[in-house]
Amino acid sequence: MQRLKRDNHVDQLALTPSAASTLKSIPQDLLVNQASELLRSYWQPGGVVMIVGAIGAVTRLIAPLLIDKQRDPAILVLDAKANYVVPVLGGHQAGAEQLALELAAALGSDPILTSNCSSQERLAIDSFGFAWGWQRSGSDDAWHQLMLSQARGESLNVEQHAGSLLWQTATASTTSLKTNITSPDAAIAKLSIGPKISAPYGWHPASIWLGVGCERNTSRSLLDRGIASALRDANLAQEAVAGLASIDLKADEPALLELAKANNWPLRFFSAERLNDVTVPTPSAVVKAEIGTASVAEAAALLAAGNGGALLHNKQIHQAQSNECGAATIAIAESLQPFAPQRGELHLIGSGPGDLALLTQDVRSALARCSAWVGYSLYLDLLEPLRRSDQARLDGKLTKEKERCQQAMDLAQAGARVALISSGDSGIYGMAGLALELWLDMPSMERPAFEVHPGISALQLAAARVGAPLMHDFCTVSLSDRLTPWPTIEKRLEGAARGDFVVALYNPRSQGRDWQLQQAIELFLNYRPSSTPVVLARQLGRTGENITLHTLKTLPIEEVDMLTLVLIGNMSSRCQDGAMVTPRGYPGAELN
Repeated sequence: MQRLKRDNHVDQLALTPSAASTLKSIPQDLLVNQASELLRSYWQPGGVVMIVGAIGAVTRLIAPLLIDKQRDPAILVLDAKANYVVPVLGGHQAGAEQLALELAAALGSDPILTSNCSSQERLAIDSFGFAWGWQRSGSDDAWHQLMLSQARGESLNVEQHAGSLLWQTATASTTSLKTNITSPDAAIAKLSIGPKISAPYGWHPASIWLGVGCERNTSRSLLDRGIASALRDANLAQEAVAGLASIDLKADEPALLELAKANNWPLRFFSAERLNDVTVPTPSAVVKAEIGTASVAEAAALLAAGNGGALLHNKQIHQAQSNECGAATIAIAESLQPFAPQRGELHLIGSGPGDLALLTQDVRSALARCSAWVGYSLYLDLLEPLRRSDQARLDGKLTKEKERCQQAMDLAQAGARVALISSGDSGIYGMAGLALELWLDMPSMERPAFEVHPGISALQLAAARVGAPLMHDFCTVSLSDRLTPWPTIEKRLEGAARGDFVVALYNPRSQGRDWQLQQAIELFLNYRPSSTPVVLARQLGRTGENITLHTLKTLPIEEVDMLTLVLIGNMSSRCQDGAMVTPRGYPGAELN
């Protein structure tokens, strides 16, 4: 349990008095109380409770507390050895099944999923949108009826007008849904994905922006009422709101700030000059004379919506009622690209050399969490056995790293949970640096969550396969001059050779770049004897793995390609009985 807390899977640990009595000392932050009281105090919508114990006992404990799907928390049960994780309550709406998958991956446990969607590998249409950053509308009963219809194998037509279409490529989607098909059969259920309210239930990507203009110290209740009226008149769902926009003069407007905070909506402010450049349907000469722009609400909504944005609802003026102050104008625009960075996550995955057995549990948990996997096709293929039927993959080409990175960032900024996958460790010649640069270039309020998950590098696995060649100082150098000029690479090689580092050469040789390795070897021969051991490690951790030992003199350069790691020993490195070792110290040095 302490490990779960350390890894941020839980916020609070609690024990019953009998369990706590077995401890020699009780940590100050540990809660101790009867199980029934602990459950009652943490029984709240959106909550998550993990219980170590018997399912039967847990069932009896939670029975008196059950309310409905909307208000019950997610309940997960683990056995004492953490061999199994069982979502008992709130499997879909409260996210218990998804949490069970992530927790099981982190612990090396088995998730026990018994829902119809899980067992039949069908898309959980009442919860899948959360992982893409969408919000849900409709009553629990309407969603329940839709799920029953799906369980009976009845057809479901999906009409999507906003949000990424990538989810439609997941196996669970292609086998159980019909998308963007209009059927004359009124009996066929229809699910809408977009900003409008067009069914008793729907998913809503955050694609509409509310432009707001208001007098100083306008009442919060007036803004609430005005926004509700505008959305209702346009038949738009509040769940589809991406954020609020206004003139920068309102950056300190109390009611506007309160409204954004209460709804977790981003705020965008624009200068009068920028607003005045926007063509709008209902400009006001009075407003322009007062603040320098003929429009606030409409112009701000369009600017926030970005290129290709369209006004869905012209401004409405709302006056104060009794016990209210001020006045407000509300306009609504739709963006081509949804925007919900507060819900999005970008996970930089180090998938290791290729063998799934070498994946860290941290990486497995992150992969289980993400709805979209983005990466070079080969790396995605190696991870394919772990991809669930409800997870989509976006394949990229080998030299299109920046494009892949931008695609992943765009999905995460739209609210999706995204895995951007590199081989080895993403922080070593991987995607982490490029992704972090893109992330840092964004305004802080527009950044999705960002986390790097380390993996085993080719250097580490090559070293493990041949013994202990990295027991003294070492470095890595990439011979690819696609991003680094060759003179710079040459300086680094000479510094490493002169300094007697053990050196790992990445990207050593390709069909269009076959001379750099030969030049590197010649450079090393200026500083090291021709008998210096060299390891060629090809296809590490994959089918066809081949590792051979050579010397600087006998290295078969023609056998080296981009799938090979070249590991050059230092002056003290030696090979013996098929192994390579670099002593911890130079001759004469002693370890105490």
